[in-house]
Amino acid sequence: MWQKRGLIARLLWPLSLLYALGRALVVGAYRVGLRRPQRVGVPVIVIGNLYTGGSGKTPLVIELVSLLKRRGWHPGVVSRGYGGTAHQARLVTEGSEASECGDEPLLIASTTGVPVGIGRDRVAAAKLLLSMHPTCDVLVSDDGLQHRRLARDFEIAVIHGRGLGNGWLLPAGPLREPPRRLRDVDAVVFNGRVHPVRIYSPFFFLRTEVSDTYCLAKPERRGSLDVLVRRQAQANLRLMAACGIGTPESFFQMLRDRGLRFKTLALPDHYAYRRNPFPRHGVDGILITEKDAVKCRADRTLAHDERLWVVPLRAFVDQRLTELIETRLRGAQNGSEAA
Repeated sequence: MWQKRGLIARLLWPLSLLYALGRALVVGAYRVGLRRPQRVGVPVIVIGNLYTGGSGKTPLVIELVSLLKRRGWHPGVVSRGYGGTAHQARLVTEGSEASECGDEPLLIASTTGVPVGIGRDRVAAAKLLLSMHPTCDVLVSDDGLQHRRLARDFEIAVIHGRGLGNGWLLPAGPLREPPRRLRDVDAVVFNGRVHPVRIYSPFFFLRTEVSDTYCLAKPERRGSLDVLVRRQAQANLRLMAACGIGTPESFFQMLRDRGLRFKTLALPDHYAYRRNPFPRHGVDGILITEKDAVKCRADRTLAHDERLWVVPLRAFVDQRLTELIETRLRGAQNGSEAA
């Protein structure tokens, strides 16, 4: 529905005008000074999108955090915690579960080892994180492009292969903000085969590769997808690919491109795995994403199902984008020290 301006979209268009008015009032309040973004004492990078749903932000967040660590920074991450039940600001800990803090914050924390704060109020989450980790000198906000209350020093908009859909705001279209918002961000990152989009900011491309897959129940059992392709050809393995992400077809297509044959199971985004969605028989292996894996580990049955194999994705960031970000961070850091 959101890719074209069809009948349903046109019927919903008047509601999009009301949504646009609400967004304009919020943005206007910040521009004229009725509301003020709050500084938290360290530079802030916001990674978000205009399109409702998944766009591949999390792999970019993970890789950017890892790059900052390698360059001597001490990053932290703040997130809304979509899919979790926590309402107040809190930190992700070793004992946290995805049902409480959300799958993406838990994945980021377990993968990068940096402190992660969650909360609907990202300012409160940021302040809590910095109070508990005073050596943190930069924050990365996973999503939050529309959360203007948190002041930021660098904004990145991620655009997935769907582009900007029909170009209309919710609910007639998929956009949280109008396309002209791309004029204001500091960089646009394209993830996948992207439909043509007018760009007003420096743009870069995100490259992703599959790391070695591993068995969820026995992580020491690892192997490349190429090995799995050969095993399927030799033993006629019956495979299934399953995921609860915003763009399931991108996961399925990536596996098809590697030569695998499988049944598909597209679950709702941020699927909680409160029940086992997988068939008991007729499937030799089930390929899942890392986001799904952090939730499957919390279920005793799924955590011991040796048919589940995790397919990790590694993102590669353009070095020019890294240099652009770090230049801005140094300037923001020097400015705060001078003040």
